[in-house]
Amino acid sequence: MAYVQQLESSRLKLTQLEQELQRSRQQGIFISSTGDQAQSMNGNGAMAFDVEYARWLEEHNRQTNELRAAINSHAGDIELRTIVDNFVTQFNDIFRLKAIAAKADSCQILSGMWKTPAERCFMWIGGFRPSELFKLLLSQLEPLVEQQMDIYSFQQSCQQAEEALSQGMDALQQSVSETLANGSPSSSGSPGNVANNMGQITMAMGKLGTLEGFLLQADNLRQQTLQQMLRILTTRQSARALLAISDYFSRLRALSSLWLARPRE
Repeated sequence: MAYVQQLESSRLKLTQLEQELQRSRQQGIFISSTGDQAQSMNGNGAMAFDVEYARWLEEHNRQTNELRAAINSHAGDIELRTIVDNFVTQFNDIFRLKAIAAKADSCQILSGMWKTPAERCFMWIGGFRPSELFKLLLSQLEPLVEQQMDIYSFQQSCQQAEEALSQGMDALQQSVSETLANGSPSSSGSPGNVANNMGQITMAMGKLGTLEGFLLQADNLRQQTLQQMLRILTTRQSARALLAISDYFSRLRALSSLWLARPRE
């Protein structure tokens, strides 16, 4: 519920930001033109993340194979717990990498250009939708009678947090769109004349700055959902759940490869 209360304040924060930017505009404060340097920093940050993600995915696949082998060989709970903990630690590394990259260019992370086309079709605020984990959990594991109430309660809380975040993103997109739509029509024959609409662009830029916050909150929800799910499950159930999650995303990547290689008329 803390997430819901925090995220439901998104519209209020956007209104406050708009008022602050409006005051700055009236005082004659505009964007400084340091475009080349900023673009270089953003570009390097995006490229660095792509490289780090490729390395992360390679290690993730290696650990997935290790986890699968341990499950198939009926490894003991102590050995399996060590493998599960290492798997989760490595899984959490991607959230750390995304947080660093988002500081350079949150739009690039949210666009999902570092993902395959099929994965991008199912993205939600820069990653997977946390509630999807429950569908995988219930479809891949045996009936979870003892944990059923805990899982159901947490699923409801997760969906409420998702909805609050989605509403915040919708409000942000609408606010940015309305800000840009209020620009002055160009009279010079040059579409979207920047000089004539610097106030609106300044305000829209400020609002886009909140994208990083939405991405971090969404990733935090993804992490908390995974951690809470694993706390509910036994060690062996956790191992099977993590394998099911990894296999699901692997199939999405395989689907994307087949889609790109499909015959075209």
